[in-house]
Amino acid sequence: MINPTWLNTFCTLVDVGHFTQTATKLFMTQSGVSQHIKKLENQLASQLLIRQGKSFSLTSAGQQLYTKGRELLHSAAELEASIKQDDAYSGRVKIASPGSIGLNLYPRLLTLQLTHPALSIDYRFAPNKSIEQDLNSRELDLGLITELTDSSSLVSQKIGEEPLVLVTSNKVNSIDWGALVKIGFISHPDAAHHGRLLLSKNFGQFEHIEQFPYRGFSNQISLILEPVSMGLGFTVLPLHAAQAFKPQKTINIHRLEKAISENLYLCFNRHAILANRVKFIRSMIIDYLAQPLLPSNKLDGDDN
Repeated sequence: MINPTWLNTFCTLVDVGHFTQTATKLFMTQSGVSQHIKKLENQLASQLLIRQGKSFSLTSAGQQLYTKGRELLHSAAELEASIKQDDAYSGRVKIASPGSIGLNLYPRLLTLQLTHPALSIDYRFAPNKSIEQDLNSRELDLGLITELTDSSSLVSQKIGEEPLVLVTSNKVNSIDWGALVKIGFISHPDAAHHGRLLLSKNFGQFEHIEQFPYRGFSNQISLILEPVSMGLGFTVLPLHAAQAFKPQKTINIHRLEKAISENLYLCFNRHAILANRVKFIRSMIIDYLAQPLLPSNKLDGDDN
C-alpha cells in the first residue's frame, strides 16, 4: 500500500511545481521532500519525475500516480470530514452555475443560509465547460450545467428546463419580424446560440443573428437587459435572467408560439463522498428548479 504521507508530498510537489516551496508548504526540508519522492519511486519501481535543473516534468507513471493519487487524497479528506462532522446544516458547500440560473438560485440559497447560519455558500458563476473541469478536479461540490456532460467522472441528473424568451422594453407589446428588424439586437456571449434556438423555430425569415441591426453588447448577465429596458434593442435570454431583472416593469418578456427550453442538469463527482450538507443543498436546489417557470407576459397573439 502506498504511504499516504509520501503520496501527499508527491501530489503537493506537482501542484506547487517547486521543491523548496513544497518543503515550506509542508513544513519539511527540501531533502525530506526528495526522500519521499525517492521512496515512492523505489516502492513502485518506476521513475516519477524527470529533473531538469531546478524544475521537473512528470513521466507517464508520474502523471498516472498524480491523477489517481489526488483522487485518493480527496476521498480520504472527505471521509475524515464526514466522520468528524457531518451536520446537514453546517459547513461550506461549493456550487457553480451559468449566470442566468444563478441570478435566481443564489439569493434563495442565501436565504437558506440565514435560516442555518452555520452553513457557508460558495457560489460561482461560470460557463458549462469550466464547471465540468472544476467538478472533475473536485474544486466544486455541485454544478449546474445546461449541456449534458460526457465525462465519465460526473453524475448528471436532469432537474428541470429553462425556457428561452425574447425580451424587449415595456413599450413593445407585440412581436413580428418587421418589428424585430426595426428594434435591433442587444448581444451577449450566448446571444447567437440562444437567438438561433428560439428565433429559427418561430420566424421563417431567420437565418442568422446578423440579420438584425447591432445595438450593443454586454457580458455581465445582470446588465444585459439595461439597454433593452431603455428601448435600445431586443435580446434572447433564459427566463431566469429575464425574471431576475429589476425593475421588472421596464421590460416585456415575450413567449413566442413555439416554446424552446434548455435542459438543466445537476452534477457532482461520482468519486466524491457527499457530505450531508451537500445532500441537503442538492435537495433544496432540486425542489426549487423542478418547479415549472412561466413568464408573466401573455403569449403574443393573445387577446389584450
